[in-house]
Amino acid sequence: MTLKQTLSVIDLLDNAYVNGEKVKELFTSYPNVTVEVTTVSGEQGSTDFIKVIIPGVEGKSRGGVAPTIGIVGRLGGIGARPSRIGLVSDADGAVAAVASALKLADMQVKGDTLKGDVIVTTHICPDAPTLPHEPVDFMDSPVDILTMNKYEVLSEMEVVLSIDTTKGNRVINHKGIAISPTVKEGYILRVSDDLLRIMEMTSGQLPVTYPITMQDITPYGNDIYHINSILQPSVATDSPVVGLAITAQSAVPGCGTGASHETDIALAARFAIEVAKETTNGTCKFYDEVEFDKITKLYGSMKILQTMGNEVIH
Repeated sequence: MTLKQTLSVIDLLDNAYVNGEKVKELFTSYPNVTVEVTTVSGEQGSTDFIKVIIPGVEGKSRGGVAPTIGIVGRLGGIGARPSRIGLVSDADGAVAAVASALKLADMQVKGDTLKGDVIVTTHICPDAPTLPHEPVDFMDSPVDILTMNKYEVLSEMEVVLSIDTTKGNRVINHKGIAISPTVKEGYILRVSDDLLRIMEMTSGQLPVTYPITMQDITPYGNDIYHINSILQPSVATDSPVVGLAITAQSAVPGCGTGASHETDIALAARFAIEVAKETTNGTCKFYDEVEFDKITKLYGSMKILQTMGNEVIH
């Protein structure tokens, strides 16, 4: 159901000259969809941030009360030119996010509009730098993580699904997709049963999850190891965040080319769409509110993990 959109987005993004405006043009035939493009420059170049709003029948953008979900395509860059030619593995998050937005937009004109708003964000950079990392190199970005969160993690998002290529590690030994436990306000909570159910349905297989650590949910820049940036949105919001990882059986560098698998990306987009349907309809919960209230009363706030900490280590 999402392979057509995935292939269209890959064909568009696998281009040294692509930019945010060209991505915006994908949505010109969908009058109810709003797309904003913002170019931001950093020390190592520039990137175009994309925000796509697909309004719901009872969405807050129309004065309704249905929940709003955010789908964030997380990455350093879609390309590493001139050191690498072509679309890099790290681009998968952007492809999946844009493909999910395109499918949701197409659903609207065919009479299938979700109950609540969906906000999709990502950024487009075909010539991002690379970064040494163990066990394989990462993609870097022309802008820092705080800037990414500023443009990609919005206050309107009541839940956040963060999609990222997560292949450069040895802890996920599965090709396809996997989800993280829910992260909220510095707490790593239990994996959502609703998300597991939706993953079983969309993949036709047993659900796959992956471990995360306290290090992974702290901000970049604190000189602590992170599996990757998939859970960086959690440092910028009090809304619950789940990482949707596009995975591989072997360790694949984010700057590797020829490593993007169309069917895996389409599966991630399809999962994101089904999560959006159920979340905005009130039938999917990212976390148990009662249990979260209890754990915070018992153990206090963990919001310090959303900050750079209280001590400068020399």
